Amino acid sequence: MNEKPQNRPGADVPLRVVAWETTRQCNLDCIHCRAAASHGRPENELTTQEGRGLILQIAARAKPLLILSGGEPLMRPDIFDLARTASDAGLNAVLATNATLLEAEHVRRMRNAGVLGVSVSFDGPDAETHDRVRASKGAFERSLRGLALLRKDGMPFQINFTVCRENADRLDGMIALAEREGAHTLDVFMLVPTGRARNGEPLGVSARQYEAILRNIARRADDAPITLRVTCGPHYQRILREMNVTSGVRASGCMAGTSFVFVSHRGEVFPCGYLDVSCGDARRDGFWKVWDESPVLRSLRNRSAFKGKCGRCEYVEVCGGCRARAFGLTGDYLAPEPLCAYQPEAAPHSAAGSER
Repeated sequence: MNEKPQNRPGADVPLRVVAWETTRQCNLDCIHCRAAASHGRPENELTTQEGRGLILQIAARAKPLLILSGGEPLMRPDIFDLARTASDAGLNAVLATNATLLEAEHVRRMRNAGVLGVSVSFDGPDAETHDRVRASKGAFERSLRGLALLRKDGMPFQINFTVCRENADRLDGMIALAEREGAHTLDVFMLVPTGRARNGEPLGVSARQYEAILRNIARRADDAPITLRVTCGPHYQRILREMNVTSGVRASGCMAGTSFVFVSHRGEVFPCGYLDVSCGDARRDGFWKVWDESPVLRSLRNRSAFKGKCGRCEYVEVCGGCRARAFGLTGDYLAPEPLCAYQPEAAPHSAAGSER
């Protein structure tokens, strides 16, 4: 801890969000699950002691948002102890759950552990769509019951909605659901072909559909009754600028390996949960050594290394393309975003990079 910051290669890269897959155990079998989570507890999961150690390592040098995710984190018996460790260490801890197992006692323990908010996944605004994607009859009603418990306690929550072939036409219904249930945000995830989403028939949408969905979100963004956010759809940042929409504009699109990093249930570090390229082992080498020295992370921070139209795009600094989708569909995480319909100008320029 006495090392000078300028001697650490990653010290000037601001770490804003860490997602920790606390377990791959889950009670559902969602058709698009990036983790291909199972009902049984996986082997070699970080122990309570190792989990606390990871949290304290992170907190010793930075204070990012810590997302405690899964699988289903409520299936991990020590999840609230881990959340307490994070909040005591000065991290903003939030929990990502499907809410089907949520009970009033869980919400009380979240509050006592210092959890600041919850994200709940919905895959459709109705039981038919949601239960089909979640591969579990009754999941929709159980998740709504979980939302009611959060609402009753005053625990802030957002709804996460993964767009896939099964629900691509349900965005308006999802906005209405999120508003009706009291969510502060609807976070629209554009599907990445990894985990179960790589099995069987393709679940993703076309580049043309992708563009239309993002433009629809952008049209709604400034006037929607709740905050609309897009994850794994970095060219939303281009579209916001093209349409002169101010809500949701930020300096960069794809955060993988730059301001965001993912830690697996076994302690492996990945640029994000959808980019299945290991950067190192936090359990063995320490979290910050991986963050600072991983060649994979360094390459993602160098956008001049991006290939094809992404590398020459005038929006490369505010978008960057989805590196996980590039890897999932081409095997090369530096390849052009396969589902971007935009054709860039001949050479990048700085004007599009300015943040509103």
